[in-house]
Amino acid sequence: MEHIIRAVAPGSIAAELEIRPGDVLLSVNGQTPEDVFDYRYLISDEEIVVLVRSADGEEWEYEIEKEYGEDLGLEFENGLMDAYRSCRNKCIFCFIDQLPKGMRDTLYFKDDDSRLSFLQGNYLTLTNMGEHELDRIIYYKLSPINISFQTTNPELRCRMLRNRFAGDIMEKVRRLKDAGILMNGQIVLCKDVNDGEELERSICDLSALMPQLQSVSVVPVGLTRYRDGLYPLIAFTKEDACEVLACIHRWQERFYEEYGTHFIHAGDEWYLLAEQPFPEEDCYDGYLQLENGVGMARLLEEEVRAALADHEGDTRERRLTIATGELAAPLLARHIARIQEKYPNLRVQVTPIHNDFFGEQITVAGLVTGGDLIRQLTGKVFGDRLLITENMMKDGENVFLDDVTAEQVESALQAKLSIVESSGNDFVRSVLEED
Repeated sequence: MEHIIRAVAPGSIAAELEIRPGDVLLSVNGQTPEDVFDYRYLISDEEIVVLVRSADGEEWEYEIEKEYGEDLGLEFENGLMDAYRSCRNKCIFCFIDQLPKGMRDTLYFKDDDSRLSFLQGNYLTLTNMGEHELDRIIYYKLSPINISFQTTNPELRCRMLRNRFAGDIMEKVRRLKDAGILMNGQIVLCKDVNDGEELERSICDLSALMPQLQSVSVVPVGLTRYRDGLYPLIAFTKEDACEVLACIHRWQERFYEEYGTHFIHAGDEWYLLAEQPFPEEDCYDGYLQLENGVGMARLLEEEVRAALADHEGDTRERRLTIATGELAAPLLARHIARIQEKYPNLRVQVTPIHNDFFGEQITVAGLVTGGDLIRQLTGKVFGDRLLITENMMKDGENVFLDDVTAEQVESALQAKLSIVESSGNDFVRSVLEED
């Protein structure tokens, strides 16, 4: 793959050398970078030789003296500088296999790339990784790496991932542990598959990987209505959630007493499903798995409380609607009640959105679509502003998963749409219209 330069930072070394967008990086110190990690490693020295082919086909060699670690100021058309590595598993719980037809192509890509784990926090199964890639993680000390375990039972893991090579994960993880690579783990729990005794076994086995394995989260499988021909998974009930939490809490007490860390954590969905209060903040060990939905509700509550502490309150009047997933609606309603204690003239309607697009089993806010917002809120928007979370939107764009745009929602509902960032402070400021 050619490393085509997309942009050159103004005032950078590359700009001074008159390297331009459209030029191609050929080599650094005589080596062609395999990907972005090779590139960063090769340009880190104080003296380097860079070979570039200009858009007219001429090749230019630059001898560069700079500070150690100083960047050249180049951005590439492919940020990874290599093809993205796709997943070859056929997991029985794969969410992508449960998407309807006709969505944008990028949503159907299954990645299992160690570089994206380091750069973006994606989870790896390690089954699609050869010795070369494992060696590179260790050589470049890429950590933390996020790993999808699902189970430590080799035979069961092969069945769950539908990959006959999936059973050797513990050998690979021990190698990473011995090399000092920090890791975080995930177990996607499937009812009557890897729960119960299998979950107990997995937690026990994984605890032997501490402290390099810093944490493990347990999250419930997401089930859409598009499961024809797929493995017959069923949803967890309130009673199931209570049993899962009892298991996790028992292990947490043991780990905290022995090691001073809780290690195993339950995703927020378990507490909402079980109708149990969230643990206190110190139980999350610094929110190591926030992006995996572990501790987000507790952090939001702490941030809302801290933000309100800086407000004296007043008699301002405002009417607005908050649209969210069915799971989070009661939680946000409690936060609104807390805000109204200081701002009694606020009139806020928290509206849970039923997920018609993906099906009734999907209740999280991040999977609410623009179409469902329009269908369920037409004629029902209270006030002149509608608040939604940024998690509903495609990263960096005002587009929902069903390709409906924020502008289309505004036009259909005749209401101003405010996309609220995920912090409690942003939530309070948006409700009070201080953003």
